[in-house]
Amino acid sequence: MFEKAKNLFKLQQEARHVKKELNHIHIEADVDGVIVVVNAEQEVISVTIPEGAHANQKKLEENLVKAFNKALKKSQQIAAEKMKGVMGGLGFPGMS
Repeated sequence: MFEKAKNLFKLQQEARHVKKELNHIHIEADVDGVIVVVNAEQEVISVTIPEGAHANQKKLEENLVKAFNKALKKSQQIAAEKMKGVMGGLGFPGMS
C-alpha cells in the first residue's frame, strides 16, 4: 500500500515537471504570413498579421483559423508525446 502511494506521488511530480516543460515549448504555425505561436499547453503566445492582410477580411479570417488549428494540433502531439512516459508509469497498456 505504501509503495503504491509512493509511486503515485512520484508520478504526480513527473507530471508537474512535464507541465512546466510544456509551458516553455513554443510552436509556430504560419499560413500565408499569418503567424500564430502557442505553447505546448495550448496557450496563445502571439499572433502576427502581415501588412495589408486586413484588405481581404474573409481570407484573413480563414488564415487565422487555419493557423490556430495547425498550431494547436502540433501542441497536442507534443504534449501527448511528453506525457506518454508519465502515463506509462501508471501501467496503461501501450503508453510506455
